Amino acid sequence: MFRLEDLSLFVRAAALGSFSEAAREAGIPPAQVSSAIKRLETALNIRLFARSTRSLRLTVEGETWLPYALQMLDALQNGLQQINTPNDEVSGTLQIAVPSDLGRNLLLNVFREFRTRHPALRLRILFSDHRTDVFKDPVDVAFRYGENDDASFVSLPVAPENRRVLVASPDWIARHGEPQTLADLERCNALTYVLRGRPFDRWPLSLDGVEHSVQVSGNITSDDAEVIRRLAVAGEGIAFKSGLDVSDDLREGRLKVLLPHYLGDRVPLNMICPHRKQLSAAVRLLYEAVKAECAAKQP
Repeated sequence: MFRLEDLSLFVRAAALGSFSEAAREAGIPPAQVSSAIKRLETALNIRLFARSTRSLRLTVEGETWLPYALQMLDALQNGLQQINTPNDEVSGTLQIAVPSDLGRNLLLNVFREFRTRHPALRLRILFSDHRTDVFKDPVDVAFRYGENDDASFVSLPVAPENRRVLVASPDWIARHGEPQTLADLERCNALTYVLRGRPFDRWPLSLDGVEHSVQVSGNITSDDAEVIRRLAVAGEGIAFKSGLDVSDDLREGRLKVLLPHYLGDRVPLNMICPHRKQLSAAVRLLYEAVKAECAAKQP
């Protein structure tokens, strides 16, 4: 095993052609330089320098090994720099898992702007509607819908009051009429989402504190939440979506809320990470950026 100091002194001595000059530049006695070179020569079982009373030059073996010593020195110094980098410096790679619909439609621009503000940061974004295991999957943080029922990881609220809403396109409403009651809703063509083979075809709604569960059916199902949104925008039927997922569509008139006096079930959005030690400056800043965007876009 080579000492960082020994490698550094070897490179200095090779560049300056003198143990004394290397010692002076490093601010140490010349004997320390000699000891460092001797340790390296013993470890390598070669002579690095040819010494005389008037000159010091690298041997053939020393010249051969010098570029490798420089590489090792650079690697060691880079490693130490990474270890000693302040936690508040926004750099490195941040791996993010996000639901497909939310990520593509609401958060993608947030991620782009965040990366622009922090050019030393690299983002790796994973879009998936399946629940990410932050302990097993290669992610630093995951944005996840639903109540936090697991105390083994850190969960920070992003949009705690987010709810699902019933939506359809103006074109669909013009062709089929707007449902006025839950009975009307049961007769509509519902675009249902399927998760792990299980269709989400019972839609929970409440009115004045009274809970209702509406059994729906339709001619299209999908295991991709983004596909359900696109089909709703295209006028294929009614969807029951997270308000955040369709916030831009509602604002720009591509979709309209149906039965607005009924409340959909609450689907809070949280940011999940395995441990508080992973709440780096990059993670904290990303959390604030996403939280602000969701607050601005909440229907």
